[in-house]
Amino acid sequence: MSDTCVSHTEAPSSPSRLGGASAQSPLALAILLLGGFITVFDLFVVNVAIPSMQRDLGATFAEIGFVIAGYELAFGVLLIAGGRLGDIHGRRRLFALGLLGFGLTSLLCGIAPNATSLIVARFLQGAAGAILFPQVYALLRVMYDDAGRRRAFGFLGMTLGIAAIAGQVLGGLIVESDLFGLGWRIIFLINLPISLGAALCVHTLPDSKAPGATVVDWPGVGLATGGLLLLLVPLLEGPNTGWPAWTWASFAASAALLAAFLAWERRTAYSAIDLGLFAQGGFSIGAVVVLLIYSTATSLFLCFALLLQSGLGLTPFAAGALFAPASVGFVAASLLAPKLVSRWGNAAIWGGALIYAAGIAWLIAMTSRLTGKEDTLSLVPALILFGFGQGLSMTPLLNLVIGFVEERHAGMAAGVIATMQQVGGAFGVSIVGIFFVSLLSGPSSGAEPDPSRYGAAFSGAMLYNLAAALLASALIAWIARKKAAR
Repeated sequence: MSDTCVSHTEAPSSPSRLGGASAQSPLALAILLLGGFITVFDLFVVNVAIPSMQRDLGATFAEIGFVIAGYELAFGVLLIAGGRLGDIHGRRRLFALGLLGFGLTSLLCGIAPNATSLIVARFLQGAAGAILFPQVYALLRVMYDDAGRRRAFGFLGMTLGIAAIAGQVLGGLIVESDLFGLGWRIIFLINLPISLGAALCVHTLPDSKAPGATVVDWPGVGLATGGLLLLLVPLLEGPNTGWPAWTWASFAASAALLAAFLAWERRTAYSAIDLGLFAQGGFSIGAVVVLLIYSTATSLFLCFALLLQSGLGLTPFAAGALFAPASVGFVAASLLAPKLVSRWGNAAIWGGALIYAAGIAWLIAMTSRLTGKEDTLSLVPALILFGFGQGLSMTPLLNLVIGFVEERHAGMAAGVIATMQQVGGAFGVSIVGIFFVSLLSGPSSGAEPDPSRYGAAFSGAMLYNLAAALLASALIAWIARKKAAR
């Protein structure tokens, strides 16, 4: 599981900030929570549907990797721009446009005739999510006073956690039920009536803008998007194609575009990212930690879904249900994290990363000797430990990293960290895919599930995740000491 965090500093331009949760329409809160729910649900539901998509569309691992990474990349690089658009043109208007865009792009996903069409549709869906999601946070901030805001954000956190669990368990049930004979397509198509229905209720939301909001840095967004795409494409396609010359040319072009992005951000008056934030060593190292930690989450769930369904022959619902223990561990740790950090300080965060690494190591050991679907229950303890460590490290990590910058820069810092979360997920899929594909390319036993082959591919690919979690733990310990010294 993973969290998404966006924060903005704003003031309402319509009615004054309301007195509390009870002063605002319950329907308004429900609509905002629904907007957050569908963006996170669609990030997780795809995991259990990936094997079905791969069979139906005849897709390669690189193509299904793009189905996930494309959504995360578009969501991540456009997140700050989406928040800025709401600041300029009004959050309620952008929230409605985001809902409509998410519904229509979900329709494109549901009717995609081939893998290429699905990849393009998922990229557009991620872009729509990047318009929609920041408005949820911004509107909750301007709708309530301090007491009401704490309750509202508590509901939001609970909603996003439920969305992640439902995406895996309920998503597996939906795919397996084969509603109307649509198979995996229904997980996207159900977003259309939900989004349209919610869009009809946005009149219950107050509108607001940020006074003095400036233009969006579209050149910077374009350079960053192009550079990251040219980096991810060869990472995903290279293992399948034998790393031909075009992959290395793409790496070179990516480096050029990303260098141009940094140069542009230094000179423009309307930068998408304030590079001055990275002058603070704790924040810059913390951003790397966020990228490392979040690069392990999506990639693990993708490979685990392929192991369970393609390798062990589990149904989508059974595979989704097996994800649930990790989700329970995550939620439990998220609830305990504030108390543990209060008692033990930031040592609880790097300790959580170590527990996370231990959970990954346990999964590697267990999956390397799987022989059939009857062995899957033996994975439950490792999944609980994995989820608990993930929740204990991820939940308080964002506050630790953002705490290195001045309060007046907290909104921009949160946007940068949210971008690193999503880009990290896309990066992790591409890196882990290199190992997973190469280890899976051995001789197959035919159409029957092949537990040992998929188990070896999963456990080998997860060595990257283990190394990333251990490195993240060491870096968290370093920045925690640095913050204590301050």
